[in-house]
Formats: sequence, C-alpha cells, structure tokens
Amino acid sequence: MHKRTSSRSTYVLCAVFLIFISGCDKKSPPPAPAPAQVGFITIKPQQVSWTTQLPGRTEAEMTADVRPQVSGLILKRLFTEGSDVTAGQPLYQIDPATYQASYDTALATLEYDQAALTTARIKADRYRPLAAAQAISQQDYDDAVAGAAEAAANVASAHASVEQAQINLEYTKVRSPIAGHIGASSVTPGALVTADQTSVLATVTQLDPIYVDVEEPSTLRLQLQQGFANGNIKRDANGDVPVALQLEDGSMYNLPGALQFTEVTVDESTGTVLLRATFPNPDHFLLPGMYVHAVLSQGVHQNGIVVPQQAVSHNTHGDATVLLVGGGNKVLLQIIQTGAVVDNQWVVTSGLKAGDRVIMDGLTGLDPGVKVTPVAETAPAITASN
Repeated sequence: MHKRTSSRSTYVLCAVFLIFISGCDKKSPPPAPAPAQVGFITIKPQQVSWTTQLPGRTEAEMTADVRPQVSGLILKRLFTEGSDVTAGQPLYQIDPATYQASYDTALATLEYDQAALTTARIKADRYRPLAAAQAISQQDYDDAVAGAAEAAANVASAHASVEQAQINLEYTKVRSPIAGHIGASSVTPGALVTADQTSVLATVTQLDPIYVDVEEPSTLRLQLQQGFANGNIKRDANGDVPVALQLEDGSMYNLPGALQFTEVTVDESTGTVLLRATFPNPDHFLLPGMYVHAVLSQGVHQNGIVVPQQAVSHNTHGDATVLLVGGGNKVLLQIIQTGAVVDNQWVVTSGLKAGDRVIMDGLTGLDPGVKVTPVAETAPAITASN
C-alpha cells in the first residue's frame, strides 16, 4: 500500500515538472513600440505680403547726341568731359568769322532795302495828288506804287536773310540740347566739322531720374491687376505703385521708385509684358545698362496662411499635400492649394485653417493613420519677400 502511494506521488511530480518545463519554452510577446515623435506647427492666420523680383536693366530717361549744324573749324571745347551740363550750355565754339561776315552783309542789305522802301513810298505819296489832278500820267503813278510794293518785298526778304545769318552765327556755338551728364569728346580744337555730320561730337545723358525696364510674365501681370482691383496692392499718395531695386551685388538701392507704365501687348515669343519703373538718381549712382532686379509688390493678405516648403509634398496626381496631427494624435493626409512662395513658405489658398497642426519634422516613413507623439515647434517668421 505504501509503495503504490509513493509511485503515484512521483508521477504527479513528474507531470508538474514537465508542465513547468513546457511553459518555460514559450517566449512572452514583445511590448508594443512607442509612437514616433514628430514636430508640428500650429496654423495661425497672419498678415502676409509678398513681392516679385524681376530682372531688368537701367535705361537713361533721355539721351541726346551733339552734332554741329554749321560747318567750320572747332576753336574751343567749352566743357569738362564727364561733367554735368545744363540745357543750352555752350559746348564747342566753331570759327564764327565767315558767319559773322554773312550776318553783317545781310544786315547792310536790309538797311539798304529799308532806305529804298522809304524813297519809294515818298515817291508814291507825291504822285498820288498829281495823278488826281492829271498833272502826271496814270502810268507814272502806278509805276511809283508798284515800286514801293517791290521795295517792301525786298525789305521782307532782307529781314529773312538777316535772321538766317543770325541763326547760322548762333550755331557756331554748339549747345547742349538737354541737361545731363556729358561723356567724352570725339573732337579736339582744330578739327573740321560739317553740318549734320553722322559722327557725334559728344553725347549727353540724363541720369536723374533713371528708368528700369523689366519683363514680367503675363500671368503675374494678371495678379497685379487683380491686386489693384481688390485693394491688396496699395498705391502711394501720387497714385504710383512703389518699387524697390536690388543691385547686381545683392544690395538694395536706398531710394524707392515707382511703377510708371506697363506695355499693352504681350511678347508672343516670351509671354512677357514690358514694365517700366522710374527711380530718382541724384548722385548718378545708377548708370544706363546696369543689371538689376526690380522688387515689385504683388499684394497683402490680412489673414493669410503659410506653411514651410519642407512640410509640403505632392501626390501622384500632382496635388500639394501636408500631414496633420489629427484627433487621438493620429496622422491625417490633407490636400491643399498653394499660391506664391514667401520666404521659403507656401501661401496656402485652401485646405488649411487656423488651429491645424502641420507636421514639420519626422516625416520620413510616416503614413496616415499612424499614432504619433507630437512636439510643438515655432513657426518660421515671414519677412514678406519673394
């Protein structure tokens, strides 16, 4: 009896041991992975203004070539090369001797003809009563009247000759046609010049103000017109649109300009429209032909929404998309519409609203529906330029 009980106990102990060994062979399930950490920014509507930089070149407002209008030898150069000149300022003196002689001759002829006119008129006046009394023939009186008329015509012709001679004499002083900056002289004293020659003596360029001509895509011009219509683009007190100027070295010109006009036709080969801005240039810092960028305001949105470019991607259909932190900290895919780029940020025209949490960091391998651990970040600032 004792032996049978001992065997049964041994059997139970072995069974328990086998169950224990079998349980030890099974692995416990791994713990669930922690949600990925992502950085996000909260959308807050703000005032967003943007500008467009358009490449162009500076152009002189006026340029005038100086040419002689009479022939002769250059006696003097009356200006300093590279200086500013005023309109009408004498630049060269052509030898006036022959023109002075022609003027004196024309003046003497005028005086002679004026004396002859006086004599002819006196004669006609004297013959009038004599012809009435038939003391002289009617033919003699008619000849006297005709002689007075001919003398008057000679005086008028002499006057014209004097004026022409005076003009030619005045032309011996070659004057500046406009005010501006004069360049190098192509002739020196002693050179022979001829009237209306093709080669110029010098060139005068008006540098203040100065033009900046740029080519704007026609689509941007439409945005510009819409900005005027809805009040997003403001004009100054004179009704002009302010324009800034960026120089070739990246620095900004210190005086503001104004948009003057836009061309009325689109260049079919480039799809662009000519824009012209005017800038004050009192120190002649800007010279014609300089490569610059006109910085043109394209509008101001009082409640604009922007997202950094790094947060925006595109799906297979080409739609712009962002990932949001949704309810329960789960990832949501949102399609958005974008407009201009401002400071490396997209202006969002639809698809986002105030309070949306847009994921900025940790986007790699992130799929919609996944739970994440969101960490708030500071949104980049807007400095309003494109």
